[in-house]
Amino acid sequence: MLESNKDSAKLDAMKRIVGMIAKGKNASELFPAVVKNVASKNIEIKKLVYVYLVRYAEEQQDLALLSISTFQRALKDPNQLIRASALRVLSSIRVPIIVPIMMLAIKEASADLSPYVRKNAAHAIQKLYSLDPDQKEMLIEVIEKLLKDKSTLVAGSVVMAFEEVCPDRIDLIHKNYRKLCNLLVDVEEWGQVVIIHMLTRYARTQFVSPWKEDDGLEDNEKNFYESDDEQKEKTDQKKKPYTMDPDHRLLIRNTKPLLQSRNAAVVMAVAQLYWHISPKSEAGIISKSLVRLLRSNREVQYIVLQNIATMSIQRKGLFEPYLKSFYVRSTDPTMIKTLKLEILTNLANEANISTLLREFQTYVKSQDKQFAAATIQTIGRCATNISEVTDTCLNGLVCLLSNRDEIVVAESVVVIKKLLQMQPVQHGEIIKHMAKLLDSITVPVARASILWLIGENCERVPVIAPDVLRKMAKSFTNEDDLVKLQILNLAAKLYLTNSKQTKLLTQYILNLGKYDQNYDIRDRTRFIRQLIVPNEKSGALSKYAKKIFLAQKPAPLLESPFKDRDHFQLGTLSHTLNTKATGYLELSNWPEVAPDPSVRDVEVVELAKELIPAGKAKKENPAKKFYSESEEEEESSDSSSDSESESGSESGEEGDSSEDSSEDSSSEQDSESGSESKGENKRTAKRNSKIKEESDSEDGEKENEKSKTSNSSNAESSSIEESSSDSESESESESEIESESRKVTKEREKKTKQDRNPLAKDISLLDLDDFNPVSTPVALPTPALSPSLIADLEGLNLSTSSSVISVSTPVFVPMKTHVLLHRMSGKGLAAHYFFPRQPCIFGDKMVSVQITLNNTTDQKIANIHIGEKKLPIGMQIHVFNPIESLEPEGSITVSMGIDFCDSTQTASFQLCTKDDCFNVNIQPPVGELLLPVAMSEKDFKKEQACLSALHLLSKPRNANRNE
Repeated sequence: MLESNKDSAKLDAMKRIVGMIAKGKNASELFPAVVKNVASKNIEIKKLVYVYLVRYAEEQQDLALLSISTFQRALKDPNQLIRASALRVLSSIRVPIIVPIMMLAIKEASADLSPYVRKNAAHAIQKLYSLDPDQKEMLIEVIEKLLKDKSTLVAGSVVMAFEEVCPDRIDLIHKNYRKLCNLLVDVEEWGQVVIIHMLTRYARTQFVSPWKEDDGLEDNEKNFYESDDEQKEKTDQKKKPYTMDPDHRLLIRNTKPLLQSRNAAVVMAVAQLYWHISPKSEAGIISKSLVRLLRSNREVQYIVLQNIATMSIQRKGLFEPYLKSFYVRSTDPTMIKTLKLEILTNLANEANISTLLREFQTYVKSQDKQFAAATIQTIGRCATNISEVTDTCLNGLVCLLSNRDEIVVAESVVVIKKLLQMQPVQHGEIIKHMAKLLDSITVPVARASILWLIGENCERVPVIAPDVLRKMAKSFTNEDDLVKLQILNLAAKLYLTNSKQTKLLTQYILNLGKYDQNYDIRDRTRFIRQLIVPNEKSGALSKYAKKIFLAQKPAPLLESPFKDRDHFQLGTLSHTLNTKATGYLELSNWPEVAPDPSVRDVEVVELAKELIPAGKAKKENPAKKFYSESEEEEESSDSSSDSESESGSESGEEGDSSEDSSEDSSSEQDSESGSESKGENKRTAKRNSKIKEESDSEDGEKENEKSKTSNSSNAESSSIEESSSDSESESESESEIESESRKVTKEREKKTKQDRNPLAKDISLLDLDDFNPVSTPVALPTPALSPSLIADLEGLNLSTSSSVISVSTPVFVPMKTHVLLHRMSGKGLAAHYFFPRQPCIFGDKMVSVQITLNNTTDQKIANIHIGEKKLPIGMQIHVFNPIESLEPEGSITVSMGIDFCDSTQTASFQLCTKDDCFNVNIQPPVGELLLPVAMSEKDFKKEQACLSALHLLSKPRNANRNE
């Protein structure tokens, strides 16, 4: 079928071959026949051929090299899937001779327009690095380029390449840190895992420890001989509250939503990030997500439980609320049961131990003997950790000695032996009971434990001990090596304490041990004989034999096997295996002093200026002309020359582009910014008509052209030329001509005011900020327009016959506040603002803003003031007077005035204290830019009718602008 001339037959054959590969069958014998079709013109066949070649190119390198020219041509294919597949096949051919070709292909693919191809270029970097590590420097350049990529498809793959090739080059991450944090939620799941692990390592090198506040009182006694002043300085330094770096907070905040991911690896990655870099008070949110993963399959459960076991040793409080989630189920495999027992032991305390012991009683009866033995060990650990239940546990274990199952009895003996070491005096009866079990127990560890206990307490059981030794001497040759060693120890101890009864028995046992097959037993026998049996050759140690054998032994410390795993990063293979795996990257210790945070700053504003120099300039000039007559006169000639060089429709398009660019550079955007900008343009025309009649009429025409965008561009350009020539030749000799043109304008506007009145009314309503706060009549002068534009713009005039409108005080003032500075971001300083809707005392055009400052720390905050201002051109701020100090838990309200230039642009500035500066923004809602107006019901209905007409008339205009 592969040799057929029909594409349908070839396609069917390739589908069958790929199906064989998917089922795990070997299809390498078909490689020569498949590779012939690599140049097929059918895209579907070519895709399947590339899938096959990726799988077998490494095995059939010689045949794959024959088609390398085809792969290179495919790298230029217009189909992105073909380009990516060709790169994958090329990087799968593990032959050093094609390294230069691969390097060139990766460089080209890294600049490809398709993010899918760039993603495959990142994958190829790792393959090329493993083939030829000498290419590291060139590959780092490609990685640096791809790290700047804004596509979520590329982010995970390039970070994986970074971790593989140059994980120590933290400097490559600085500029991309915030971007990676913000893209994290949208990256594919496995990319999220890689990025989170990398950012965890990054955070441990760039931020100070958030746990310092818990360790502030460790070294109080070290300053005993220091002077009071020095000690006071040090205590002041220690009392300084910890403030989290905003970038540190950004990482923790952006990873929090991923705790709800459907992928267990992502949840585990976020959990380890919170464990390793978040404040201990915030790590509690991971417990619920990890418990949720226990409903997954057993493999996921095993890894999650291992990590929970490590966490529960250090912070029991995290998982105590979910204690019942770790109860063992009958369907759990043994490995899961053992891990759950470990966690239950770690979480045991005085409050829940009674519940847990009842649960353990059920586990001991389990048919899984390995699990039952582990449960008995768990009971022993609980008894040593919680002294209140030691006796209860010991009695329960003694009851288990009568169990029919030998494994349970043996494990109980071992645990009882460890418990009796802690308080042997009180439990002589238990030792006698265990001595009787020697006849029935056959497990070597249990028999050895009983013999050790009797030997240690031989003085407390003087009657039983010699009889036990007699029985052991009979069966010495048949015992296990572990039991034989304890028989020798028992004989030596009894010889030193009760030599009359046991002297002959001891000599008999020593003679048996002298000729035993195991060399350890023979060595132990010779050592004991020289130590306890005095003769001429005995050395000085014989005098201390009793002290050596009967010395007080320390009680065994029963510790969790997961205690020493905490130095490995959670969720890694090294943590699971409890040994350092190949490729494991250790977490560094927190730095004492945080490195410079400015290395993560990205100059976005400068980039925006480079991208839109023309549009930016066109937006700045009208903004200056709004409020400054002197600037307007200086720049009127420049604006007129601009209007002459471009048609009205072109200027409208550029105005839109400049608005879009300015919105991109701002920190907050409003979904209605487009409509607001149109209203702003209309208000601009009206303002200019008030300030200066001649030169401002030109600007009004240009702004009205942006809002209307008439299709008759020739007529508009001619009118602009005429109006601009008027402004350039402005002098006394031309004043008569201009006055005549104004008369004609007024006459035509009066004729058509009944038809076009809605537009005029809308402008008068939107421009209410022009009125003074005092309730006074407002005269609305009409602008002087060029004769050629009067017909188009006469509908936009303000009706001179309209009723007098007066500004009044607001009836309703909402007390809704907005967050200006959060207390976490402000290092304890919180700021909220609201709009009181009162006339601003600082200026007629300014909006009054009240700011409430709160000190949430336990120390004074000094010198609160406004720092650097980053305002759009034309915007002004009247700042409040600096505040000398703000007491702990204190609050103060101050007033500011902001001239927003009749727009919803953001006012950005710095709110500073004595030690820090914080960037804050205020963006006004549209309604806060308007002033309250008092009017009669008749006038209100008139205005309302005008607004509805405006809505109807604006639709065809919007259609003409293709909005």
